[in-house]
Amino acid sequence: MSLEGKRVAVLAEEGYQELEFWYPVLRLREEGADVVVVAPQTVKAYESFLGYPMLAESTFEDLDVSSLDGVVIPGGEAGRRLEKLGEAVNLVRSSVEQGLLVAAIGTGTSVLAAAGALKGKRFTADETFKGESADTGGTLVHDDVVADGLVITSRGADDLPAFFHSIQLTLLSKGK
Repeated sequence: MSLEGKRVAVLAEEGYQELEFWYPVLRLREEGADVVVVAPQTVKAYESFLGYPMLAESTFEDLDVSSLDGVVIPGGEAGRRLEKLGEAVNLVRSSVEQGLLVAAIGTGTSVLAAAGALKGKRFTADETFKGESADTGGTLVHDDVVADGLVITSRGADDLPAFFHSIQLTLLSKGK
């Protein structure tokens, strides 16, 4: 089930959750996808919650959304930082408008909410987001992973295999 020819952006910011970031990056690359790590700056090392550094390959401003097949938004403190970053929210909104896959795990769901991507959608989220779910215009369900069209959400790191499988199937079913 090769993802060769697919291009996916994975968003990053300070405090990213290690597994929620690296698992999708490595699995997508393993399946042949071209993965580009996107953050506010490329000259800065972004540290995970546990202090692991990572360098971005593109900024939000430099990324050509039309070159993508999908966007993955990991959680951790990074999800909350990204939801307040206009460039990240605009990238996600533009991706939804262009009919791309958008997938968020953990607090990354808050970026989907900020972009208006959950309106009319079924979605799941981690415990910290549940109090905010009424403002999304969507329906919160308590499943490990929810795929509603091209919007995929997952609760957290425990659900990563199912989250990746849903991303993979959606990318494979969506021709470009």
